[in-house]
Amino acid sequence: MPEPTPETHVIDYRAAEQLLAARDPRGAVKLLDSVITAHPENTAARLLRARAFFGAAQLRAAELEFHIVLEREPDNAFAHFALARTLERASRRAEATRHFRLAAALDPRPDFVEAARFGEQG
Repeated sequence: MPEPTPETHVIDYRAAEQLLAARDPRGAVKLLDSVITAHPENTAARLLRARAFFGAAQLRAAELEFHIVLEREPDNAFAHFALARTLERASRRAEATRHFRLAAALDPRPDFVEAARFGEQG
Protein backbone atom coordinates (compact mmCIF):
# COMPACT_ATOMS: atom_id res chain seq x y z
CA MET A 1 0.00 0.00 0.00
CA PRO A 2 1.45 3.42 -0.91
CA GLU A 3 2.58 5.83 1.79
CA PRO A 4 -0.10 8.42 2.70
CA THR A 5 0.50 11.93 1.41
CA PRO A 6 -0.96 15.30 2.39
CA GLU A 7 -3.31 14.91 -0.57
CA THR A 8 -4.60 11.53 0.64
CA HIS A 9 -5.18 13.05 4.08
CA VAL A 10 -7.33 15.78 2.51
CA ILE A 11 -9.24 13.09 0.61
CA ASP A 12 -9.70 11.09 3.81
CA TYR A 13 -10.91 14.20 5.66
CA ARG A 14 -13.47 14.99 2.93
CA ALA A 15 -14.58 11.35 2.81
CA ALA A 16 -14.99 11.39 6.60
CA GLU A 17 -17.25 14.44 6.27
CA GLN A 18 -19.37 12.52 3.78
CA LEU A 19 -19.50 9.43 5.98
CA LEU A 20 -20.61 11.51 8.94
CA ALA A 21 -23.30 13.14 6.82
CA ALA A 22 -24.39 9.66 5.70
CA ARG A 23 -24.68 8.58 9.35
CA ASP A 24 -21.59 6.38 9.41
CA PRO A 25 -19.66 7.93 12.30
CA ARG A 26 -17.53 4.85 12.92
CA GLY A 27 -16.32 4.92 9.31
CA ALA A 28 -15.53 8.61 9.69
CA VAL A 29 -13.48 7.95 12.86
CA LYS A 30 -11.44 5.29 11.06
CA LEU A 31 -10.53 7.69 8.26
CA LEU A 32 -9.75 10.54 10.63
CA ASP A 33 -7.46 8.47 12.85
CA SER A 34 -4.74 8.42 10.18
CA VAL A 35 -5.24 12.11 9.39
CA ILE A 36 -4.82 13.07 13.05
CA THR A 37 -1.87 10.74 13.52
CA ALA A 38 -0.12 12.52 10.65
CA HIS A 39 -1.38 16.01 11.62
CA PRO A 40 -2.15 16.09 15.37
CA GLU A 41 -2.30 19.90 15.27
CA ASN A 42 -5.18 19.90 12.78
CA THR A 43 -8.06 21.29 14.82
CA ALA A 44 -10.63 20.88 12.04
CA ALA A 45 -9.89 17.15 11.83
CA ARG A 46 -10.13 16.85 15.61
CA LEU A 47 -13.46 18.67 15.65
CA LEU A 48 -14.81 16.39 12.94
CA ARG A 49 -13.55 13.32 14.83
CA ALA A 50 -15.19 14.61 18.02
CA ARG A 51 -18.48 14.93 16.14
CA ALA A 52 -18.02 11.41 14.77
CA PHE A 53 -17.32 10.02 18.25
CA PHE A 54 -20.49 11.76 19.47
CA GLY A 55 -22.46 10.26 16.58
CA ALA A 56 -21.11 6.81 17.48
CA ALA A 57 -22.10 7.35 21.14
CA GLN A 58 -18.45 7.21 22.22
CA LEU A 59 -19.04 10.05 24.64
CA ARG A 60 -15.76 9.95 26.58
CA ALA A 61 -13.72 10.03 23.36
CA ALA A 62 -15.90 12.86 22.02
CA GLU A 63 -15.46 14.82 25.24
CA LEU A 64 -11.67 14.45 25.10
CA GLU A 65 -11.52 15.62 21.48
CA PHE A 66 -13.78 18.61 22.16
CA HIS A 67 -11.52 19.57 25.07
CA ILE A 68 -8.46 19.44 22.80
CA VAL A 69 -10.23 21.70 20.30
CA LEU A 70 -11.19 24.13 23.06
CA GLU A 71 -7.66 24.22 24.45
CA ARG A 72 -6.56 25.46 21.04
CA GLU A 73 -9.62 27.55 20.24
CA PRO A 74 -11.30 28.65 23.48
CA ASP A 75 -13.59 30.97 21.51
CA ASN A 76 -15.02 28.18 19.32
CA ALA A 77 -18.73 28.50 20.08
CA PHE A 78 -19.66 25.34 18.17
CA ALA A 79 -17.12 23.26 20.10
CA HIS A 80 -18.56 24.54 23.41
CA PHE A 81 -22.07 23.74 22.22
CA ALA A 82 -21.12 20.26 21.01
CA LEU A 83 -19.21 19.54 24.22
CA ALA A 84 -22.29 20.63 26.16
CA ARG A 85 -24.47 18.23 24.15
CA THR A 86 -21.95 15.47 24.87
CA LEU A 87 -21.98 16.21 28.61
CA GLU A 88 -25.77 16.44 28.59
CA ARG A 89 -26.01 13.06 26.87
CA ALA A 90 -23.71 11.66 29.58
CA SER A 91 -26.14 12.96 32.25
CA ARG A 92 -23.75 15.71 33.38
CA ARG A 93 -26.19 18.59 33.07
CA ALA A 94 -24.44 21.06 35.39
CA GLU A 95 -21.20 20.82 33.39
CA ALA A 96 -23.16 21.02 30.16
CA THR A 97 -24.90 24.22 31.21
CA ARG A 98 -21.58 26.03 31.56
CA HIS A 99 -20.61 25.17 27.98
CA PHE A 100 -24.08 25.95 26.61
CA ARG A 101 -23.78 29.40 28.18
CA LEU A 102 -20.27 29.93 26.83
CA ALA A 103 -21.47 28.95 23.35
CA ALA A 104 -24.37 31.40 23.55
CA ALA A 105 -22.15 34.19 24.84
CA LEU A 106 -19.66 33.65 22.02
CA ASP A 107 -22.31 33.29 19.30
CA PRO A 108 -25.91 34.26 20.13
CA ARG A 109 -27.46 31.88 17.59
CA PRO A 110 -31.02 31.05 18.61
CA ASP A 111 -30.27 27.35 19.20
CA PHE A 112 -27.27 28.20 21.39
CA VAL A 113 -29.26 30.76 23.41
CA GLU A 114 -32.21 28.41 23.83
CA ALA A 115 -29.95 25.60 25.05
CA ALA A 116 -28.21 27.95 27.50
CA ARG A 117 -31.46 28.49 29.45
CA PHE A 118 -30.18 31.72 30.96
CA GLY A 119 -33.35 32.16 33.03
CA GLU A 120 -32.85 28.87 34.86
CA GLN A 121 -30.46 27.89 37.60
CA GLY A 122 -27.69 25.59 36.31
